[in-house]
Amino acid sequence: MTEPVLECVPNVSEGRDAARLRELGETVEKSGARLVDVHSDVDHHRSVFTFLGASAVVERAALAFARRAVELIDLRRHAGVHPRIGAVDVVPFVPLAGLPMAEAVAVARRVGQALAAETGVPVFFYEDAALVPGRHDLPELRAGGFERLAERLAEPRWRPDAGPAAPHPTAGATVIGARRPLIALNAMLATPDLAGARAVATSIRERTPGGLPAVRALGLMLESRDIAQISMNLLDYRRTSPSMVMQRLDTETTQRALYITTYELVGCAPASALDDQARSRIADLRPSQLLDPALFEQI
Repeated sequence: MTEPVLECVPNVSEGRDAARLRELGETVEKSGARLVDVHSDVDHHRSVFTFLGASAVVERAALAFARRAVELIDLRRHAGVHPRIGAVDVVPFVPLAGLPMAEAVAVARRVGQALAAETGVPVFFYEDAALVPGRHDLPELRAGGFERLAERLAEPRWRPDAGPAAPHPTAGATVIGARRPLIALNAMLATPDLAGARAVATSIRERTPGGLPAVRALGLMLESRDIAQISMNLLDYRRTSPSMVMQRLDTETTQRALYITTYELVGCAPASALDDQARSRIADLRPSQLLDPALFEQI
């Protein structure tokens, strides 16, 4: 039987400085957690780390990681296409292999309280760790970005769950929570048609009538590659698989005379969630990104 495992997938607002990213990865490994993957994007100016281990080890690694990221990253000098409110933007904990969600929630709240106390970064709790109605979903918490953060925190209803009701001057705020596994998947268009990418993203997202269940999507411009991208989160891959998303995107892009050149998987996914056809369409897919299906059997 697989031992219970806690996964942590922190997203930081740094996607260009290799030395900083290497130092953050080393911080995770020195804490004893297993660093599985690091995905960076220069246009998003964002990196997604994935690490695993026993709860106590991952809790220690996540706090050390977040503490160091606050020291290294200055949002006043940050510009990227991905929405963000913090240097350490979001820190989700994902219980695997039968680990109770309650334990992931407890870890998230302890890390959030400690990070706020040690650094002065305000923290919001989200998803299963949410404490306040209306703060369950990440997009609501991130609305307005870093640039409007001070204005939002000044409103009583947006008082943070931990830390001061004012942004950290260089690190903004951090969203920390516990959630089920999701798959982050990006589709690259053969054109810089941002309006087209946004139209496709709108058509497939769950909140649009006729959209795909448990799918969030954004249309973004990747200036360094002169192409538009459809950036997606599949919140429940058992309801809406990557193959289902790809099939729908083929339809939506063809209707708009657009063409998807390739896909990229951001971070990791259960190996069982990607069939051979889906894998064949993902560029530079590494074996380390495909996690053992046994980890997800009891979820």
